Amino acid sequence: TYCTKCSTGASDRLLQPLWDYLLFHHRPLISSPFFPVLLAFSSYFLLSIPFAVLDLLGEKVPFFYQYKIQPDKQPTLRMMAKSFFTALYNHIFFVLPAVIIGMFIFPAPALPPEAPTLYEVFVDGLGTLLLFDTQYFIWHFIHHKNPQLYRWIHAIHHEYLAPFSWSTEQLSIPELMTVGLWSNQDPILLKCHPLTTWSMTVFSIWMSVEDHIGYDLPWTLNHLVPFGLLGGAPAHDMHHQKPSSNYAPFFSHWDIIFGTASTPE
Repeated sequence: TYCTKCSTGASDRLLQPLWDYLLFHHRPLISSPFFPVLLAFSSYFLLSIPFAVLDLLGEKVPFFYQYKIQPDKQPTLRMMAKSFFTALYNHIFFVLPAVIIGMFIFPAPALPPEAPTLYEVFVDGLGTLLLFDTQYFIWHFIHHKNPQLYRWIHAIHHEYLAPFSWSTEQLSIPELMTVGLWSNQDPILLKCHPLTTWSMTVFSIWMSVEDHIGYDLPWTLNHLVPFGLLGGAPAHDMHHQKPSSNYAPFFSHWDIIFGTASTPE
């Protein structure tokens, strides 16, 4: 039986109707082991489209183009197609087989009758983001410092000096599977509710896409979250220009602590 960590009636009432709807009307879908993959890839696809259109329009939309971080480097349709089909190929021929194998190894997760509280969604979700951020910072740092690991595993993501939305998931198979392992196991380790896990899946992919859009838009998360806690597109764009900096995927604290933070200025 699922036990809430924090019992607040208002929070329960806010999320319980949504959770009941999913349980009663979409249980076969949300209980499928393929659902997390479908959710993640469709989020990457849908969230990237607006920025891909923006890149193709370029200077024709000066209101947005003024925020372009590297205006002399504009992604082409060919570059976008290459990145997207690399991600699609990886998911079809590696991620889906891994899910099928996992079906025979791991038991199907139970869907609790109760929805998570808003407190749980926030605290557990933040916990998964911070844990993933730490894991990837260490992994990222090691792969940049070791020439063989960088060339064999991580170099494909640095094909372009100016990242763009579709390049978010232009990853090698080992990197994709490592990121996928953390994304699936961290919520289990922290005992997150499935609704929290799915919410963080979409939210983390949104953050990843924002990191790669190549535009320092004033309403992106790195500007909305105070005190420079998030690096956002400026930090990750600088990482592609200066690979020895800004290793963390989301937050900025590890780069500040270890002296690897770098800003365009």
